[in-house]
Amino acid sequence: MSSSPHRSRGGGGGGDDDRPRFFDTKAKSLCWAKADIVPGRHPERWRKDAAGNIVCKRFCNCQGCLCFEYDHILPFSKGGESTADNCQILQTRVNRLKSNKDQIDPAQLKGYSCDINFSDKEMDIIEMAVYGDVVRPGNQCRCRTVAEMLGKFKSKDNTAACKLPQTRE
Repeated sequence: MSSSPHRSRGGGGGGDDDRPRFFDTKAKSLCWAKADIVPGRHPERWRKDAAGNIVCKRFCNCQGCLCFEYDHILPFSKGGESTADNCQILQTRVNRLKSNKDQIDPAQLKGYSCDINFSDKEMDIIEMAVYGDVVRPGNQCRCRTVAEMLGKFKSKDNTAACKLPQTRE
């Protein structure tokens, strides 16, 4: 069987299935845009999945608690199309446990979630590590370079350098 993204990879009832298995870039973009916004966080970086979990856009198709996948609401194996209307973002763990189930209650999805809540400070540190800056409404900063920290370079970027928390809550 072909490993082309335009072929089914098993579970589709056999035969030649020419439906696209994966979401295209436009469908992914629309899917991300329709997900709930995380208050106080940049909407192009952070969203809530269908179970209410916070996920980071840079962590697509990985295994951590901030990671997510694009999920077929009506599973592909049950005839679901790879369109924006049939797409939702789900924390990777939730998507794997949802598998090919359909008509699943959001509370049940929440039960599959990683049981971790990050503080604002922790999310700032994660965002700084991933993007090199922290962008929040009314509070934007950038990561200083090592040369800047050593006083060997002065940045031309007027955005304030981030002051990450040094103490634990």
